[in-house]
Amino acid sequence: MTAEPLDLLDLAARAAREAAAYVRAERPAGRVEVAATKSSDTDPVTRIDRGAERVVVDRLLAERPDDGVLGEEGGVREGTSGVRWVIDPIDGTVNFVYGIDRYAVSVAAELDGEVVAGAVVDVVHGTAWLAARGHGAVREHGDVREPLHLPGPPPLASALVGTGFSYDAERRARQGAAVAALLPQVRDVRRLGAASLDLCSVADGTLDAYVEEGLQPWDHAAAGLVVTEAGGVLGGRDGRPGESLVTAAHPALAEEFSAVVRACGF
Repeated sequence: MTAEPLDLLDLAARAAREAAAYVRAERPAGRVEVAATKSSDTDPVTRIDRGAERVVVDRLLAERPDDGVLGEEGGVREGTSGVRWVIDPIDGTVNFVYGIDRYAVSVAAELDGEVVAGAVVDVVHGTAWLAARGHGAVREHGDVREPLHLPGPPPLASALVGTGFSYDAERRARQGAAVAALLPQVRDVRRLGAASLDLCSVADGTLDAYVEEGLQPWDHAAAGLVVTEAGGVLGGRDGRPGESLVTAAHPALAEEFSAVVRACGF
């Protein structure tokens, strides 16, 4: 079975849109009931998270039964094809629970450990950000399909920066102090509650840069590819994104931004 990035992207996009439709249909009015928690009492899981992951996995394996899977809600499966799917069925679960309209389905495909395709679908608004390695990134909304190219960045002092906070109270306190140090050096900071959508916002120019600690692969796999295929730089503690740190910015801003982030204590 072939594993061309564009073919994998087509499947990722279809699976993500199918799961987004499921989430929209299943979400009741009002606050959503929490089924369980994960890393802390403030890190919720809902029945719909689990159902959405099942929708994605079923679609992927129906068409590519030899692939592996890494899903946020426990969907781990070894494969034999060299392709592994990295899935976040609802990125922004707290927003989802409270009815804040910023949460997404994220589906990425890795080939031999490298992300080669990614789809992020905004569940509420229907916008999709799509990327395939070597083929660029696009944003789709309805019938409108726009290639993504990061606009030239403002000076750091005028940059609007996205961030997020850990569910772990001790780490969150450290992050708060780091953001407090960062604030006087940029235009402002936004904390919107869904890492995949924050990264896609860098890719389409809605945000100028992004920094967060504590992300897992499913949080940034698809959206990180959208950033890099749109011309951005994705970084981290050792130059690569990881749980200890993820940064994103335009190449002209990335080095200065990373240096300031480190100096602030991220």
